[in-house]
Amino acid sequence: MKYRYLGKTGEKLSAIGLGCMGMNHGYGTFNDDESVATLNLSLDLGINFWDTADVYANGRNEELIAKVLAPNRDKVFIATKFGFRQKEDSNAFPGSAGSYFDGSPAYIKIAVEKSLKRLNIDTIDLYYAHRIDPDVPVEDMVGAMAELVKEGKVRYLGLSEASPASIRKAHAIHPIAALQSEYSLLTRDVEAQILPVCRELGISLIPFSPLSRGLITNTLNIDELESNDFRKTLPRFTDAYKENNQQLAKAFADVALHKNCTPAQLALAWVLAQGEDIIPIPGTKKTKYLRENAASVDIELFPADLNDIKNIINKYPNTGMRYGEGALKLVNN
Repeated sequence: MKYRYLGKTGEKLSAIGLGCMGMNHGYGTFNDDESVATLNLSLDLGINFWDTADVYANGRNEELIAKVLAPNRDKVFIATKFGFRQKEDSNAFPGSAGSYFDGSPAYIKIAVEKSLKRLNIDTIDLYYAHRIDPDVPVEDMVGAMAELVKEGKVRYLGLSEASPASIRKAHAIHPIAALQSEYSLLTRDVEAQILPVCRELGISLIPFSPLSRGLITNTLNIDELESNDFRKTLPRFTDAYKENNQQLAKAFADVALHKNCTPAQLALAWVLAQGEDIIPIPGTKKTKYLRENAASVDIELFPADLNDIKNIINKYPNTGMRYGEGALKLVNN
């Protein structure tokens, strides 16, 4: 495994992290034994950066991770997030009608204690605000988060899906170590304004869904997604964009074949090539995909490769929005 530094903190993190949400939330059926095996394998592969959130499976994602995290505390840099709350104990995906966002200082104090208990640890390495609350000043929210650092409950602070203005306001209150946002070959919104601000302030970008929620891997049959797979609600996985995206994935797979790697590895190599300050966290619940993702750090992309990739993306532009209308309202605020 290769390593990169988190912002200006000096923390050395694996260049490929592990997104844990799908282990028991959002993506079809689950197998705790396989997830635990995946977590243990990540340690063997040198992947020391894990990501979760309190809202995933109503806290059960944190509890699942704790089975491996707690006995291996010194080997893992753990990140979790707060803010999304479920209505009537629903298992709704964050940003849907079954959830709402709460970035109030009062709730932050409650949320961190619950996460610490579920994770079975004393300190969270990186604590993110899962979104920016439109009803709470950023300064107030980050001020409350900064108190957690003083109390020793949190080491570093992060934001997720925040606008340049919110990033600046937050950073003025307390140093922000990381910004987590969706970033992939099919989602590049952050390149225009957000990534430049992060680089100006020395903030690492942590891309989630760097494989476009599996779309770019050419292994996903959209028609066979299970009924509880939240991707069925996303525009890119609907009939309006399905044909375009399946053709794009097939063409991308041909480039990967010539590069002697898998489409997932090529997509991750592309994200990694965008800068040393970028640490993607592809999610998986299976050991075979974890091994595949980890190997992407050894793939070198040349100008010709980047040009081939660019031509394919340009050839199939009708990919659709990454979220539905409701979830997009909470993005980049």
